[in-house]
Amino acid sequence: MKLQNLFARIGLRQLAGPVLILLILSMLVLPLPPFALDILFTFNIAISIIVMLVALSVTKPLEFSIFPTILLVTTLLRLSLNVASTRVVLLEGHTGPGAAGKVIEAFGSFLIGGNYAVGLVVFLILVVINFVVITKGAGRVAEVGARFTLDAMPGKQMAIDADLNAGLIGEDDARRRRAVISQEADFYGSMDGASKFVRGDAIAGIIIMLINVIGGLVVGVLQHNLDIGTAARNYTLLTIGDGLVAQIPALIVSIAAGMVVTRVGDDEDLSQQFVSQLFSKPLVIGLTASIIGLLGLIPGMPNLVFLMLAGALGALAWQLNKRQQVRQPDVVAVAPAPPPEAQEASWADVAPLDVLGLEVGYRLIPLVDKAQDGELLRRIRGIRKKFAQEVGYLVTPVHIRDNLELKPNAYRILLKGVDIGQGEAFPGNLLAINPGRVAGTLPGVSTRDPAFGLPATWIEPALRDQAQAYGYTVVDASTVVATHLNHLILSHAAELLGRQETQALLDHLAKEMPKLTEELVPKALALGTLQKVLQNLLDEGVHIRDMRTIAEALAEHAPRNNDAEQLTAQVRIALGRSIVQQLYPGGAEMQVMSLDPQLERVLLQAVSGSGESAAIEPGLADTLVRETVAAARRQEELGLPPVLLVPSNLRSLLSRFLRRAVTQLKVLAHSEVPESRTIKVTSIIGGRV
Repeated sequence: MKLQNLFARIGLRQLAGPVLILLILSMLVLPLPPFALDILFTFNIAISIIVMLVALSVTKPLEFSIFPTILLVTTLLRLSLNVASTRVVLLEGHTGPGAAGKVIEAFGSFLIGGNYAVGLVVFLILVVINFVVITKGAGRVAEVGARFTLDAMPGKQMAIDADLNAGLIGEDDARRRRAVISQEADFYGSMDGASKFVRGDAIAGIIIMLINVIGGLVVGVLQHNLDIGTAARNYTLLTIGDGLVAQIPALIVSIAAGMVVTRVGDDEDLSQQFVSQLFSKPLVIGLTASIIGLLGLIPGMPNLVFLMLAGALGALAWQLNKRQQVRQPDVVAVAPAPPPEAQEASWADVAPLDVLGLEVGYRLIPLVDKAQDGELLRRIRGIRKKFAQEVGYLVTPVHIRDNLELKPNAYRILLKGVDIGQGEAFPGNLLAINPGRVAGTLPGVSTRDPAFGLPATWIEPALRDQAQAYGYTVVDASTVVATHLNHLILSHAAELLGRQETQALLDHLAKEMPKLTEELVPKALALGTLQKVLQNLLDEGVHIRDMRTIAEALAEHAPRNNDAEQLTAQVRIALGRSIVQQLYPGGAEMQVMSLDPQLERVLLQAVSGSGESAAIEPGLADTLVRETVAAARRQEELGLPPVLLVPSNLRSLLSRFLRRAVTQLKVLAHSEVPESRTIKVTSIIGGRV
């Protein structure tokens, strides 16, 4: 147990791969004794047999996804053994056929009878079979398989999306299917490249053989004073044995590669498919037995062999036919079953819309893929957490899915099924945003920042430092999408606050202030009215983190008035300090815009006659909007927030009216400003009315 813990701490499984590669590479430079060569050659043969048996037993290629890497490692092992054995052959070949170990001697003497001419022919035949037939065919199959898999990916993705949308599969199944499709393309592409290693190995085997023969003759004759015949016999037998002991495992591994890439179907392993598909039809086996039997009756043919094989095939056909008759009892005519009636529609067919959704093109899938630890997923989690901390409630989760109808790099953001924002992002590139004052231009794809509409350029990562030096704001693709999503969530915070979120917010408040919550809802106020008040606040960018103050203000005024608009005004007065702090942090002087007194009197008269539903005369409205836009622009140029300070009776009316023209405009009432704040009017609106 202690030894196992020690191995676990050391991490031997993680070290196995690097150590094996280092040992293989060391054979290229370190001399090995003949006994070590015997062990390594035997290990090479064993590994090749294991690879072939595993290839026979898998039911689908992806079960042996490591095979391309194994192909490379076994090829490297064979080449390293060739180099090590070549060193021994050239150094010790003059001593006889056993100079390079017993394995090479056995392959050079026993398998080919000590005849180096026969050995040379056998070696060349093995190389041709491996190089021209098996490896070339397996490489072609892998190449075509990779191409067809890539071409079929969009259709398979669409089929997965269709099943997902139809409710036939869940998100986890869809994600798993997409991963399998991607792995198939990667596997066949890797097999296409790995087959080149085996072809190169075959070529290297021929070259190494020629070098060994020629080098052995030179070394034996010139250095060891052997006659040409003896030198040719010793070194050629050693070379042929070395070549055969390397090419036979190479041939086995190549056969395994061919079996893996030519697999069709994934229900049975190769042996089961072989037996079930080739020897399952008694008629075919019986006809084959008859033909072989007729050939066995021809004079001059090996009659005994043909007739024995014909008899065996005939017996097999009879057994298969008998077995099928047992499995198929007499069929009794049965009236056809009536076609199934179409299932009636039910409420289960009505799928609810996602409140907040994000759809991405297929090139953006890695940004939102859990399996690949997508960067955008982490950013979205951070957006929801930051929103809850700053705004005051937990926004609904973002439902993410891929959409093949979008452009590959496009995305769109949906609110209750309606498109509220879209854009494009390019993973691997950076977006350089022009904040207004930059020192130069950058090469790239010109665009606009999808969140705020600023001019921007998609650039290569190498240009990051140059862009920052010019004054650009540089962000990556996931930040672009996350910023856009965050901007839209903040802009639609009121719509995202539904009854369910309001109740959850109330339940959260009840944990800390149960008495206040019990007094407020449902005794003094309906849940729907509370929701409307909170939506009114969010619609004007007022955070609802201070739920205690909001609840106390509502509990105080709700018994006398249940109108949501008037309750909102009372809550804003209670939240006045935090509203002003949000606009002017740190107790800074409030530099605001104000209305001309004459315009103010006109508007107050309109409101007093019709309430907050009063209509503004068209000419006056046009002038009011134009001057407000100009004043707000001057505020922004000075680095100040565009804030308009008006009497309480006008605040709601002007806020709804003017925010259509100036989206960032904040309209405050005099009663909302704390007495401790200093006010400075920077612009007068309506002076020329």
